[in-house]
Amino acid sequence: MIVVLVVVLGGAYWYGSAQYKKGVAAGKVAAQADIEAQQKEMAAKAGDDAAKAANPFKVANPLEGVSSNPFEEAKNTLNPFQ
Repeated sequence: MIVVLVVVLGGAYWYGSAQYKKGVAAGKVAAQADIEAQQKEMAAKAGDDAAKAANPFKVANPLEGVSSNPFEEAKNTLNPFQ
């Protein structure tokens, strides 16, 4: 009876140890893939930011707030019958 108990406890310990090692290995692989993806994303963002900062031809649009016909608003205000 004691021999069976020792064999069962030894088998349970071995099985639990194997499952733990498999889980740790899977966790390491997942964490490594996650870190690599984050590093690639950060490198791409840094490259885009550097390209935007180094662009000497980027200027603000001077006509951004200008309407196509500035007299249209005055015409609508002065002509109430339209």
